[in-house]
Formats: sequence, C-alpha cells, structure tokens
Amino acid sequence: MTDLNLTNAILLGILQGFTEWLPISSSGHLVIAQELLGISVPAAFDIVIMAGTIAALLIYFRVTLYGLACGFLSGEPSARKYFLFIVIAGIGTAFLGFLGKPFFTGLFAEPFIVSLLIIVTGIFLLIVSLVKVPKGDLTPKSALVIGLAQGLAVAPGISRSGSTIGAALLFGIRPKEAAEFSFIIGIPAMIVASVWTFMEEPSGTIAPAPLVAAVIAAFVAGYVSIDLLMRVLKERRLIIFALYCLGAGMLFAFLTFPK
Repeated sequence: MTDLNLTNAILLGILQGFTEWLPISSSGHLVIAQELLGISVPAAFDIVIMAGTIAALLIYFRVTLYGLACGFLSGEPSARKYFLFIVIAGIGTAFLGFLGKPFFTGLFAEPFIVSLLIIVTGIFLLIVSLVKVPKGDLTPKSALVIGLAQGLAVAPGISRSGSTIGAALLFGIRPKEAAEFSFIIGIPAMIVASVWTFMEEPSGTIAPAPLVAAVIAAFVAGYVSIDLLMRVLKERRLIIFALYCLGAGMLFAFLTFPK
C-alpha cells in the first residue's frame, strides 16, 4: 500500500461525493477503490471528506430545511410531527448502528465481502423497483424501520440512501418524500458518525492539501449526485441503480476474490 497523494485524494473525494447520495454504497466503493489503487487511508479520512457531501446536501435542500426549522420553532403541528419522525428514525439508527459497529467496522478490511454486500444492495433495490405497494404516509412505524435500515448501512457495501429510500418506498411513501426523509435523517447520523470516528482516529497523519482537495471534490460531486438521484426518482427508474449494483458487485467480487 502507498501513501495518499493529491491525485488519489481528489479521485477518492469525487468517488465518495458522487456515490454518497446515490443508492450504490459510497463506503463500499471507497473500500474497493483503495484496494484496486493500492492505497490505504485512515478511516478518519473518509469521515472528514464526508463534510463536503453534507455541505452539498445542506445547500441543495436549504429551502426545505429552512421551512422545516421555521415551522418547528413556530409550533406548526406538521413540522413538529416530522421532527418526531426524525427522532424516531435516529433512535433506530443509533440502536442498530452502535450495536453492530464492531462487526461492521471489521468488514472495511474485507473487500471481497464488501463486493458481495453491494450485490445484496442491488437485489434489494431490484425488489423495491418491482414491487407495487399502495400509497402511504410517513408514520412512527415506518420512520423506525427506515432508521433501522440506516443503521444497517453502517456496513460497507450496504447503501445508506438505498436502504432508507427503499424501505420508505416499500411503505408506499412517494419517491420525492422518501428521498427527502432519507437525506434529512442522514444529516445527524453522518455528523455523529463523523465526530465519533474522528475522536477515535484523528486524520492528522494526512497532509492538509490532499484533505482539502478531497473535501472540495466531494462537495461538487455530492451536489451533482443529489440532483441526479432526484431526477431518477422522479422518473421512477430506481432499477438503474439495482442493475449497476448487481453488475459492479460481481465485477468487484471477481477482482477482489481471495487469492
């Protein structure tokens, strides 16, 4: 394994940003990319560059988030109910995420298993894209299940957005609303994960220039990927990502098969 240089940092930043919000697992792609590029970076690097994708999300949904915050502070019932759903989802995420963290963390060193989990993501998305369910609204039950799905996505290869949006769609929630809820509950989850991981393993071993370049690259790619996903969901073509995960997962499994 070689040290991280500026070029590889930018490549990883683009990869992380572009795959973070698409339902194809950013963590899984980063594990595979590092294996194929022959580089190794501390886990904190992935967490720090995540700041770029979070910033992209905040800017993209600034109007929605501002309206939600104003509604909550003014006592608007629908806004407070929505905030309650965010809290319920957060409880589900925290429960499963922290409970399985020791096991999930070990998977980052197993690129072949990660490849198989990307295939699992593809199978789930395929099921979601083919199953037709009656229209439904967000409820405490669906919020909890979506939160649990987000906690499961701590495992590299299991897409956070794919599992949460997919779970929401199976409850009959409209694609746009499913994506917005998935992204919004991802903000606190990703911030907590970032701080927690950074405290465990500071990124001081990485030079500032590659780190800053990666964050900027992740921000730009992240903004583009959010817009792309919203367009795809509007056209109800989630199967595109299902087929990608199945194909990419099988290719990655072949490339990383234990010698």
